[in-house]
Amino acid sequence: MNIRKIEGKTGTSYKITVSDGRSLDGKQIRHYLTWTPDPGMTELKTKKALQTVAADFERKIAQGYVADNHQTFEEYTEYVLNLKTRAGAKYRTIERYRQLLERINPAIGYMKLSDIRPQHLNAFYAELSQEGIRANGTKATAKVDIADLLKKRNIHYSNFAEQANIAPSTVRKIMLREAVTTSTAEKFSAALQIDCKKLFTFENDASPLSNKTILEHHRLISTVLAQAEKEMLIPYNAAHKATPPKLLRKEVECFQPEDVIRIREYLKDEPIKWRTITHLLLITGCRRGEIMGLHWDAIDWANQQIEIDCALLYSPIRGVYEDTTKTSTTRFIKLPVETINLLRDYRQWYVELRFKNGDQWHETGYVFVQDNGEPMNPDSITQWLGKFSQRNGLPHINPHKFRHTMASLLYYNGFDSITISKRLGHAKVSTTTDIYSHIIKRADEKAADCIADVVLRPPKQA
Repeated sequence: MNIRKIEGKTGTSYKITVSDGRSLDGKQIRHYLTWTPDPGMTELKTKKALQTVAADFERKIAQGYVADNHQTFEEYTEYVLNLKTRAGAKYRTIERYRQLLERINPAIGYMKLSDIRPQHLNAFYAELSQEGIRANGTKATAKVDIADLLKKRNIHYSNFAEQANIAPSTVRKIMLREAVTTSTAEKFSAALQIDCKKLFTFENDASPLSNKTILEHHRLISTVLAQAEKEMLIPYNAAHKATPPKLLRKEVECFQPEDVIRIREYLKDEPIKWRTITHLLLITGCRRGEIMGLHWDAIDWANQQIEIDCALLYSPIRGVYEDTTKTSTTRFIKLPVETINLLRDYRQWYVELRFKNGDQWHETGYVFVQDNGEPMNPDSITQWLGKFSQRNGLPHINPHKFRHTMASLLYYNGFDSITISKRLGHAKVSTTTDIYSHIIKRADEKAADCIADVVLRPPKQA
């Protein structure tokens, strides 16, 4: 170790040099640290403090910490994302990480890894909770019937989506008069060659980010710093010592039994494809992408079960693509005879559809497809269920609500968390118990009342 005193215009500082062996090409590896004593320190205090700093620096080098690492958070994050991609991280996960970095990098991306402190992160989280933080604060909502407009021009929304360079799911959002960004509204209007203000109304969204979204930013920062700590680039993970907002878990929404009965009654008049999709969502508790990713060869007709080993997903950049399940696991789900019979009826309809299309048919092996055999966008399920519920005056329906309904029915009928977790495809049983904690509590109260009725409140004899 070598310590050199430096006299400068702003005062005295000390350059500490620690040797750390030699590199593969034989050059000596040296680490440097510049230390400046606090103003007013006596010569004796300066000497003692310098010895402490130098000894601590040398100790960190010996332990493997590259304490003088000059990598910024943004530079190192790129390395971590590439590392995770090579390790098999899902495309959608990496895509979401890059969206979050659009806010993270301007805040701390320029900072050295070793300089990041919990205070910096807490200030960033506080900033995210302020009003007006949204980059695209202005939202546009269609004020005319877009579906009717496209129909009059004899344009199919999927073809128009390609022409306008907008995701089909986004075009459907516009048709349903859901809010989109101003840039999307401008692209949509330009493709139709209509003044944007004639098609859309604009409203400023100054609301702060939700605690859930802020926590997503926190978890990514923590992930990056955890890798840096693992590689001994920093002595500790500053995110572990920060204070992000708490997320209060909301009770999951489930359909009441009478709602399920009404849904099934109205489904009888719907096309068999949508009837079968909705039926499977309710009976299996599968995620919508898992239903869309179901292959014909995954149906075991003899044993009345289906194999869930993949899912269809959608990305604005990548389009519709197949991936593993959310937990990258395979599970088998038993089906009642009524479901198997419905699938047989649907298969007959599917075969007829294939013959009708002839040379226009694209064989993909998926159970649920577009009219030409190509895979369906999983967003189409959500869109269809929304229209179905509106048409029939039903409570708002989304695919995940069926999943929660199935889980609650199983809990209320005495099934254990392990069985339910396996059917839902959760990686851990704790995930299931966390999500359905309130339902478990109610089911336990019901069980207690049942035991009391049998043991403590025997029926009176006549």
